[in-house]
Amino acid sequence: MQYTQLGRSGLVVSRIGLGCMSYGSPAWRPWVLDEAAAQPFFRHAIEAGINFFDTADMYSQGVSEEIAGRALATYGRRDELVIATKVHYPMGDGPNMAGLSRKHIVQACEASLRRLGVDAIDLYQVHRLDPRVPIDETLGALDQLVQQGKVRYLGAGSCAAWRLMQALARADARGLHRFVSIQNHYNLLYREEERDMLPLCRDEGLGVVPWSPLARGRLAGATATARSASDQLTPQLYDHPGDAAVIAANLALAQTRGVTPAETALAWLLHQPGVSAPIVGATKLHHLDAALRAVDLRLHADELATLESPYQPHAVRGFA
Repeated sequence: MQYTQLGRSGLVVSRIGLGCMSYGSPAWRPWVLDEAAAQPFFRHAIEAGINFFDTADMYSQGVSEEIAGRALATYGRRDELVIATKVHYPMGDGPNMAGLSRKHIVQACEASLRRLGVDAIDLYQVHRLDPRVPIDETLGALDQLVQQGKVRYLGAGSCAAWRLMQALARADARGLHRFVSIQNHYNLLYREEERDMLPLCRDEGLGVVPWSPLARGRLAGATATARSASDQLTPQLYDHPGDAAVIAANLALAQTRGVTPAETALAWLLHQPGVSAPIVGATKLHHLDAALRAVDLRLHADELATLESPYQPHAVRGFA
């Protein structure tokens, strides 16, 4: 396994992170694996050298955090792991059970700590920014958690580049802990982040940990899956008529190199400046194995150009 610093922070993460959205309660989403089925993925990831695990409180309404916490305690050494989770989306019907108010952030963090069974969260991320709450309140609450030792580093989620810069500037002006990373929507099928967000992250020293690095399986060659049958977001994210040409180019390169299309798509992402660790979801062990092989797959400049050339501009996707 290869490792890298997360942006300009001192935090070191494996070049891929295991996304834990797929592990929790099938009652939440029918494609989610229960605890017994999820255990082998955590064990295999740790044995392969992955130290970065990403979940969120809203995944299976907390069950994902519980499963991740127990599995990581069983198979890993806490001091060597980077455990990340997120806050924002509703955790109940009450008016204070969602968003980025001081009340919800503090309560949500304490609940995540209990479910994960840890004393501190290594990377606490805002799933999305909350336009209803003043950014100073959100940043102050997050800084408080760092000062208290409940959180070690802070991360942002998908947003407009100007909103991220606003948050960084306000944190700097007030002497608060700032975001060290962003988990954003970026892959071969969606490259609009290259216009403003990625240059901003490189300039400001933020690590980039893309979600949906395989475009919800489309870049891996997946068509009809258990997830696609119930996922209403996929057609909203990937509805561009030019996507088929990108998928075809990736498949052709994979066949030429004798690897899977998931490997070439992930390898392309890992070649992009500023990308630290794509968050990879896996519901079959061979999905995880393909991601592990991608870390060591070197693509030549002409191969990168072949993958990139069919791309056409898209409308903004991934955050409201």
